[in-house]
Amino acid sequence: MSITIIYSTPSSTAALNSSFVSLPTTLTSISYKLLSSSRPHRSFRLRTTLPPPILCASSSLSVSDMDATGGQSLYPLHRTKTLHLVRHAQGIHNVEGEKDHDAYLSYDLFDANITPLGWKQVDNLRKHVHACGLSKRIDLVVVSPLLRTMQTAVGVFGGEAYTDGINVPPLMAANTGKSGRPAISSLNSPPFVAVELCREHLGLHPCDKRRSITEYRPLFPAVDFSLAKNDDDILWMPDIRERDEEVAARGQKFLKWLWTRKEKEIAIVSHSGFLFHTLSAFGNDCHPSVKSEICTHFANCELRSVVIIDRSMIGSDSSTTNYPGKIPSGLDLPSD
Repeated sequence: MSITIIYSTPSSTAALNSSFVSLPTTLTSISYKLLSSSRPHRSFRLRTTLPPPILCASSSLSVSDMDATGGQSLYPLHRTKTLHLVRHAQGIHNVEGEKDHDAYLSYDLFDANITPLGWKQVDNLRKHVHACGLSKRIDLVVVSPLLRTMQTAVGVFGGEAYTDGINVPPLMAANTGKSGRPAISSLNSPPFVAVELCREHLGLHPCDKRRSITEYRPLFPAVDFSLAKNDDDILWMPDIRERDEEVAARGQKFLKWLWTRKEKEIAIVSHSGFLFHTLSAFGNDCHPSVKSEICTHFANCELRSVVIIDRSMIGSDSSTTNYPGKIPSGLDLPSD
């Protein structure tokens, strides 16, 4: 599996790997390879709005070689998806866990809801996505089916406060998770789908155990739970914690699942551990400074936008903007 991560930069295009693929925008690029003998060759490319990193290239170029190399690259736009990765807002488990790590073992924190401070974080991120125009571009919101992630997702990307007389189901019922919040409307919002692949580490910590889907449906009426295979949470084990490498593998499976979706711009509301270990599979051939940027844990309610690129023809979509030219057909004569 060959992967390239691209960080946006305001004014320059930096060194690329020798494969020369990118998006039609000004970018700083970093590439690396992740080899797997058990899977067919797949290639991904990610773009994020983090600060410009120190350059990194494939093993055919040293860091010193790359410092003296500049270039641009191109990639068909219709073979990309834009992902907006969000960690949930502060939860009650975050507060208690910072005081005492053993608190994560407490059933008092079962399916932790977000705190009043967490709701302020949600409000601030909501203002940001509206101010930058992101709220109008999202085609789909994918959310981990736990209380804190769904509260964050609907609070950030949902409609305005629910109003009586509007004949649409709310995304969140009033006072869900002791929030003290009015219901949140689904009017003019993108569709929301709950996906278990992007859950936090499974097992041991009750804060990461979900309720039954039957309990969630009246709390989040407009969220699609149809992909959940079981009503009860059979994935969470009380005495076994999912290993980091298992989370990373689940993250790669999740990225592949995203290619089965027709949507091009997708918001994903998930968890610190899932996001960290999914991204940590990338950048192993990069400069250590770049690797540290890729692998940094997300803060509560942090948003990072990335682009994933299909270089192995996984997707079959055709371009909606390309035009074949020469219509009507005729000779292309050289001009003076």
